[in-house]
Amino acid sequence: MTEPLRVLVADDQTLVRTGFRLILRADGIDVVAEATNGTEAVEEVRRTRPDVVLMDVRMPEMDGLEATRRILTGAPHTPRVIILTTFDLDRYVYAALSAGASGFLLKDVTPEQLTSAVRTVRTGDALLAPAITRRLVQRFARHGSDTAALHRDLASLTPRELEVLGLLARGLSNAELATRLHLAEATVKTHVARILAKLGLRDRVQAVIVAYETGLVSAGAREAAQQPTEQT
Repeated sequence: MTEPLRVLVADDQTLVRTGFRLILRADGIDVVAEATNGTEAVEEVRRTRPDVVLMDVRMPEMDGLEATRRILTGAPHTPRVIILTTFDLDRYVYAALSAGASGFLLKDVTPEQLTSAVRTVRTGDALLAPAITRRLVQRFARHGSDTAALHRDLASLTPRELEVLGLLARGLSNAELATRLHLAEATVKTHVARILAKLGLRDRVQAVIVAYETGLVSAGAREAAQQPTEQT
């Protein structure tokens, strides 16, 4: 029998924490702890070892960005982190995604979207809304940034993997990639997995960031319009 999904909610607003707790528990998801700031979030992650952390990006004492960095760096247990924000185009959100967060949600998310997001990242997939994430990355990506230089060597990728990464950065799902490249969807999944492994990335969100920061995809490029959806 599958163990229940364990979630920690970190937000300095009591109403937000209470609302999310009720929504998650009603869907059979276990809220193992709550935190009112980043310091508490880091401590509670170490104590309760949740599968997923819902992390407010703006909190007192320690913000969600720094808390995300500490949670995902050097710890034996690293949960998936979803950033909570009231602004979709937010520099803090972009920094958190660069630090390893698996996606972000606006605080006015519907109950269905919240529970779906938590379950999506628990399986190891990224929560990627192409239209929003692409605009976020386009606004804040820095070509040739230190982040890119430290651990992104695109020379390790094959020409086909570079092609897949470029299309992935434009928000295409595995099914859309398969259609565009005339490949089986299973083959696309293999390419994506190899790209993540070679570049030392956690998920598709970081892959999108890398594609823009290294200049593989131009931040000023006009991409085909796509509806925001969750990609796996």
